[in-house]
This record gives sequence, C-alpha cells and structure tokens, in this order.
Amino acid sequence: MSTSTTGQKPYVIHGAQDPSTTTQTRGMIRSPGIVPGTNGASKIWLGLVTAAPHEEGPPHHHGEAETAAYVLKGKVRVYFGEDFKEYIDAGPGDFLFVPAHVPHIEANPFDETQEAVLARSPDNIVINLGE
Repeated sequence: MSTSTTGQKPYVIHGAQDPSTTTQTRGMIRSPGIVPGTNGASKIWLGLVTAAPHEEGPPHHHGEAETAAYVLKGKVRVYFGEDFKEYIDAGPGDFLFVPAHVPHIEANPFDETQEAVLARSPDNIVINLGE
C-alpha cells in the first residue's frame, strides 16, 4: 500500500453551502457541497439542485463542463435540439448526463418538487443564452 506524499487526505463536508456562492439560472436552486479551489477539490463541482413544481429555466449551456445528475425526488425535464423541441425526462433513481457545450433548458413541468445530486467538471460553469 502506498502512502500519500502530497499531504492530501479525505474529509467530510457537512451540508451544502449557501446557493448564493455559486452560479444559478432561474428555475433551479444549486447548493454547492464540493467546489474547485475549496475543500481540496481541483476539478469537480458537486451539489444539490432543487426546482419547485412548474418551474422552467432559460436556455443555457455549461461551456466545457460535463454535467451528471442523479435524481432523488420528482422529475426533471431537459429540453434540447433545434428550438428546444426535443426533451428527455429523468425521475427518481435515474442518472442524467448533459455533454459539454450542449444548449438546453432544465424544467420541472410536474406537480412535485424536484431534487437531484448534481456534478460538473471542471466547475459549475453556466452560460445563459438569453430568453
């Protein structure tokens, strides 16, 4: 077994940080837990995301960041493609992946609050495209 020579070690972050400390889009609240440049992380953003029923965000993409999510509660809809006419839905227990640079709209057109664990790498990059 090798030992760490960098002085790094695992540790626990107790609870999510204030949502105002990370980039947001209307319709969803992203609460960071692990953020590059803090908590020892250098290449990943990890947090919780919630959306109230019948919320829809603006068109955006995440630049060079890939996005992965695991839905805990409710459903999330992601619109994409030409004029955002295509969509996918993910519900509890589903994993969702959005490739880098793909314009999309995140929505919760359903009657239940949506909650998911969200990861982005290299950071929580959000580029709003206008409405």
